[in-house]
Formats: sequence, structure tokens, C-alpha cells
Amino acid sequence: MATNNAEHNNVGKENHGTATNDHAHGHGGGYGAYGGNPLAHANTGDSTRLAAFGGAAQPGLYPPPARKLANPAPLGLSAFALTTFVLSLINMGTRDIAHPNILIALAFGYGGLVQLLAGMWEIAAGNTFGATALSSYGGFWISFAIILTPGGFEVEETLGATDFHNSLGLYLMGWFIFTFILLLCTLKSTVAFFLLFFWLDLAFLLLGIGYLMPVNDEPRKPVIQAGGFFGLLAAFTAWYNALAGIADNSNSFFIVPVAHFPWSDKGRERRGKTERETV
Repeated sequence: MATNNAEHNNVGKENHGTATNDHAHGHGGGYGAYGGNPLAHANTGDSTRLAAFGGAAQPGLYPPPARKLANPAPLGLSAFALTTFVLSLINMGTRDIAHPNILIALAFGYGGLVQLLAGMWEIAAGNTFGATALSSYGGFWISFAIILTPGGFEVEETLGATDFHNSLGLYLMGWFIFTFILLLCTLKSTVAFFLLFFWLDLAFLLLGIGYLMPVNDEPRKPVIQAGGFFGLLAAFTAWYNALAGIADNSNSFFIVPVAHFPWSDKGRERRGKTERETV
């Protein structure tokens, strides 16, 4: 997934000379939009369309944001990542934790509320995909916390074991379908962004199967553990994309590579440059 940082530095120098603080903060048409990550934002003027970038939750070419907003995507990605990380470890049977009740506070406060707010800020930033994804998964965590809350809505007690497992399995399958729809929209983005939704989709599928095919009124443990494993991969990939959206040459000694697909707009652009240089 390596991307040559020197290449981006050279692009910046050719177009506008050395980078300034204005570029880092989005003034003067610089790397600006969303923290100034040169992996995603070529310094070629206000009329350019920026390349797909998971760190901004943008799956395709998009115009620089007109509003002077910070990038809300890393916040939403981080909230998603931590909550998914904890639940996935529990699903994998780590430390023999039998019940995910500790997740309730995290799902309500961070994975739910904070991620939902990040999605709302994506609306203000004009990012339809980011708003849909972050707001929806924020809603997922809030709804999941409601299901888990002991003595709250008494979802499990009211349904009984069999109906609860079947209902939860269908619930998870619905999220599998929704995630697959988002996955289709990342096919022209970056490898890191695509993998986030790919791992997550597999996690929802396996968890749904695990609850729809219980053994002795208990979820099918090996399948749930497999779902937890892919959930863990999704969590680390979400953190990776969040880091890519935060780190730039003003705050980091390195830039996180995100690897554009060869068939993406950015990939074709780079391939064209390489062919011209060869000629």
C-alpha cells in the first residue's frame, strides 16, 4: 500500500512552491481541505476535484469543501473503530468474557452519539457518503446498546431465546446488506477504504449466520468468533483510515499510504504520468 511521499511533495513544489501554513489550514487552494493530507489533496487550485480518500470518508472524486470545517471523518472512524474493537474481542471469546454489557456505555456514548454527530457534520461538509455511513453506524451502535441494556426495553426477555436469536440474526443481515451497498461505492476509491467495508461486511454476515443457526439455544460459537475476527480487522482498518485523515506534514513525520486502485481516477492519472515519463 505504499505511496511515494516525495511524489506529493514534488507536486506541491511544482504548483505552488514550498508549502505554507495557509496550505495546511485550507487557505489559498492548498492541500487545505481537511487537514492538508498530500496523499489526498493535490495542490492544483480551487477548481480541482480531490481524489478519493478514506481519511475524509470520500469514495470518489469530490470538490474541495466550500465551508471552512475541520474533517469530521477521523472522529467518526475512531468512534466506530474503538467500539467495534471491544465488541469483536468479546465475540472472539477474549478473556472468557461471556456478556458484552461493558459495551453499552461505549456504544451509547462514543460509537453511537459521537459517530452520529460526526455524520451530521459530514452533511454540513457536503459529503453524502460520509454522512450516510457515519450517521447510520452511529444509529447502529445506539440501537445495539438499547438491545443490550439490562432491564431497559427487555428485548431479549420479551422475545425468548429462540425468537431473540432469529430476530438479532435478521437485524445483522440487514446491516450486512446496507454495508454491501456502501462497499459497492468504494470500488473506485482506495484499498484502505475498500477493505474497511469489506471486513465489516464479512463480520455482519458471519455474525448474522451465527445467530440464525444457533446450537442448543446458543449462537453458533465458531461462526461468531469468525465474525469477531473480521470485526477486529475492520476496527484496525478504520483506525488506519482515521490516521490517514489526521496525519499530515504539519503534525507527523510520515504520511500514511492509502493506495488508490489502478482503475480509480487517481490510479489512471498516475499510470498516465508514468507512461508519459517513459516515452
